[in-house]
Amino acid sequence: ETQYKYLGPWRGSRYKQFFLKDRKMFAEALYRQTVGTDPRTPEEVAADYNVPLEAVLEAIHYCTHNEELLQRERDEDTVEMIAKGYLKPPPESPESTRAP
Repeated sequence: ETQYKYLGPWRGSRYKQFFLKDRKMFAEALYRQTVGTDPRTPEEVAADYNVPLEAVLEAIHYCTHNEELLQRERDEDTVEMIAKGYLKPPPESPESTRAP
């Protein structure tokens, strides 16, 4: 298991994924800034969030090596938000409504 200087579990959190140790911020929040249609450099993210560059690099490493956990927790959050009425369930695809 990799040891991180800036990342770790948040005591009392229901989430298993790591946070920045000194802030209640998901490591994934930093990582998500570096990917997608308008990715930013780790240096830009570090400057914007006022964290060491090493913390952003750790977040990138952590998230790319724990994709299954992150996806599972996102899915669980989505199910919970739908159950509480905060989100509408996605529309069913035409394939799922056809008779066999």
